[in-house]
Amino acid sequence: MESLIVLGSIALALMLGAISPGPAFIYVAKNSIAISRKHGLFTALGTGTGAAIFGFLAVIGLQAVLLAVPSAYLALKICGGLYLLYLAYKIIKHAKEPIEQVSATARVMSFAQAYRLGLITQLSNPKIAIILASVFTALLPKEFPTYYYFVLPILCFFIDAGWYSLVAVALSAEKPRKVYLKFKKVFDRIAGGVMTLLGLKLIFGMK
Repeated sequence: MESLIVLGSIALALMLGAISPGPAFIYVAKNSIAISRKHGLFTALGTGTGAAIFGFLAVIGLQAVLLAVPSAYLALKICGGLYLLYLAYKIIKHAKEPIEQVSATARVMSFAQAYRLGLITQLSNPKIAIILASVFTALLPKEFPTYYYFVLPILCFFIDAGWYSLVAVALSAEKPRKVYLKFKKVFDRIAGGVMTLLGLKLIFGMK
């Protein structure tokens, strides 16, 4: 019973973290609207896998390693931030292109590529590992069962992938798609701007 309460508390904390908009949200939304619902869902699976990897690293003590070796954390932040800035550049660069031209290019994207995009976008933010480790440290007992090493990453996957799958399904519906098509240039520039801010924050502003 106690284990269920602990896992329930962690699940709630993870849900609150997953619904906070970030780089993963931008790309799941964009792929769902501009390409297809399936592409959005595969992107969501990629972000879920990234969350599971960070969850596993967090539960085995990545937080302690990164805090003990500031240079390693700094390197991860810079690399992740530069990747987000690259994604922002790509979004803004194609903002003016009509949706027909974008769709023609997007059709080249396979489901595997959409999955990898979600995975790499999620892994570009090492802060997630710190947040997960903080949640685990705060809510896990000092001694916990060995199976938690498997259960917690799986929990991270299903919560993250589940949330973004809902986002993909909702935003790939007809009405959101029509709104996006009408204001594509504006939405893409806003998305690119937000991605730029997230990248710069990751490099310069995150403690």
